[in-house]
Amino acid sequence: MLQNLQIASTILGMDRSALADRIIQSFDSLPAQLGTAARYVLDNPDDVALLSMREQARRAGVQPWTMTRLAKRLGFDGYESLRALHAEAVRQGELGFSGRAGEQVIRQKKGGEQAFAGDIAGMVAGQVSRLAEADTLAVITAAAELMDDAQRIFCLGLRSGHAVMAHFAYVMSFLCEKAVLLGGPAMGGLDTIRLATPRDVLFVTTVAPYTRQTVDIARYAAGRDVPIVALTDSAVSPVALIARHAILVGTDSPSFFHTVAPSFVVAEILAALIAGRGGDRALAAIENSERQLKALGIHLQPGAGLKAS
Repeated sequence: MLQNLQIASTILGMDRSALADRIIQSFDSLPAQLGTAARYVLDNPDDVALLSMREQARRAGVQPWTMTRLAKRLGFDGYESLRALHAEAVRQGELGFSGRAGEQVIRQKKGGEQAFAGDIAGMVAGQVSRLAEADTLAVITAAAELMDDAQRIFCLGLRSGHAVMAHFAYVMSFLCEKAVLLGGPAMGGLDTIRLATPRDVLFVTTVAPYTRQTVDIARYAAGRDVPIVALTDSAVSPVALIARHAILVGTDSPSFFHTVAPSFVVAEILAALIAGRGGDRALAAIENSERQLKALGIHLQPGAGLKAS
């Protein structure tokens, strides 16, 4: 295995990051089955390192020989060389918390409700922790810079993504009026995107299964040269492929429904970074917002207590 890794690395000058770049660049040109296999390899590097090729093919929903065809399409002599590349990444600790995902899924089947709840909390904690990896932080900070420089930030998220964008827009409202939340519970107001220009930014979130309307609006914005920051789950998701910056988050959960917790954390990080970049101007805006909220009696004041009516 190690020999195969050395051969592949020597011939291709490739590490796991370079392989991911190659997959992304060639993704649109791959036939359907190879595309399915490529996405599995890209999104599940820990599985590629630790599971047999047949098991990986089963999970990806393709035939085993499709995995071999993919490896050769990417320049390897066979799938074992591609697998060895990921195995070396595991040995070097590159895969971090995601490498424990399989163990957490197994543990969910043992111990009853408390153990199941603990598995969910543990998996989400791992996904949030991965946001602190250097590559992800580089993308997040670059996205914050782009958004801070923008005239307006149009925020788009439907279904489970709407709550994430509503939270981001609410936090941003303490700083300025540049965050524009598209849509709402009644799905209205999406056409406001027609006002976006290249001086603005579209901040969009969607994860598999991707919401068609979200993707359509993002593509419309891209066609008008509006820079896009995508908060999504894969480097080859429909919005990641058209984004200036794509921030990738984990969504796996022992629950029947995917988690959005890491997306909320990213939204909070971005808002905090933008606030920090604003300096005294942002501080003054936050203080003004606090005065307004106090004047409106929005929050209970400490010591005021509650009176029965």
